[in-house]
Amino acid sequence: MLTFTRLLGIRVIRMAKRLNSVLGVDVGSQSVKVAEIRLQGNQPVITALGIAPTPEGAVDHVGINDPEAVAVAVKQAIMDSGASAPDAVSSLSGQGSVLVRQLEVPNMSESELKDHMAWEFTRNIPFAESTVETDFKAYPLIDPAAQNVDVVMAMATHSSVETHVQILKRAGRKPAALDVEPLGLLRSVAMSYGSELAGKTICIAEMGHKTTSINIYKDERLLMARQVPVGGQMFTQAIADAQGVSMTDAEQMKKDQLSLPDNAVAATGAFNPFGSAAPVQSYNPFADPGEVTQGMPEQPAETTPVASSGSPLYSAVAAALDELVSEIRRSVDYFKNKGGDVDVIYLTGGSSQIGNLANFLKSALGTDVQMFDPMKNVSMSLKKGDPAMVENDRQEFAVAIGNGMHICF
Repeated sequence: MLTFTRLLGIRVIRMAKRLNSVLGVDVGSQSVKVAEIRLQGNQPVITALGIAPTPEGAVDHVGINDPEAVAVAVKQAIMDSGASAPDAVSSLSGQGSVLVRQLEVPNMSESELKDHMAWEFTRNIPFAESTVETDFKAYPLIDPAAQNVDVVMAMATHSSVETHVQILKRAGRKPAALDVEPLGLLRSVAMSYGSELAGKTICIAEMGHKTTSINIYKDERLLMARQVPVGGQMFTQAIADAQGVSMTDAEQMKKDQLSLPDNAVAATGAFNPFGSAAPVQSYNPFADPGEVTQGMPEQPAETTPVASSGSPLYSAVAAALDELVSEIRRSVDYFKNKGGDVDVIYLTGGSSQIGNLANFLKSALGTDVQMFDPMKNVSMSLKKGDPAMVENDRQEFAVAIGNGMHICF
């Protein structure tokens, strides 16, 4: 399992000694999640889970805007969970704060690779802030005779790294490691599914409030990481606009009343984003915004994305559904165009809990789609908390649990 040893410049962080417990922290734009993991022998046990609302505007798709407010939310989640582990692992996120990318580079010596990656970092800086922290790891060669080696690189602004460190300290915890969401999710996959997914290529769409992370893995290797500005807020806003209600009421309606049909059916005569896609050829989902449409099939100027199912809420969210489907399809098609394939798509994150979303996407994408369970095959012995909350919100904790599983690798 790949894990950064000094992720993003924090050289004292990766544990000098192995810890027996750690608090995984996931800071989202809508909520903060914590998961305490303790080792009993060599087996991890989830001993605490907590969730607290993120103050409005404190976090967005770019990054953290109000560290003090976020620290208060983290502290509240810790108190509510009863977690006592003094060390914490958090993941960096935000399109303006962190970049994670998989590269294929020529096989070379360790010193040559270090020099080459310094060049890669210099030419790939996407942030307005010029002071960055970097790290990379090369995967072991599967074929000793291979000409190329797979490398995962991570880059973050120095300010975002310092912000996360200060948040954990203000919440009363010692930073044990900073990581990135794709690798946190990968650890959760490894612990929950193990050999069940051996040899399979999987895509995990982690749906947050404002963004969705689309990550592709195979045999505990990250093959592609991408983040898109599509999240649950779009669905809530669409319901609020269509029903003339507040965002709070729309959020509740989304949870209680919205359920999608099994089949994604396009309106007669209209563009069908769920049909067979034209070859994407030069399309690159990682390109600059001005290049994003290159290689994509032309679409009619006016479209009716999804036919009404008779449900006002379904009709209201049709456009948001189209955008979500299109982004997942683009990512998978790009990966396929590079010679890969995807066996199954897993959904996780708080916004993935829209009723019947997995079956809808399965029909829309023509690929097996399932809900990811971060608590599968993992022992649990909670100190406190509402069992109903754990059951209803289990999708919320995938990244936090994965961050806590840092102690297992």
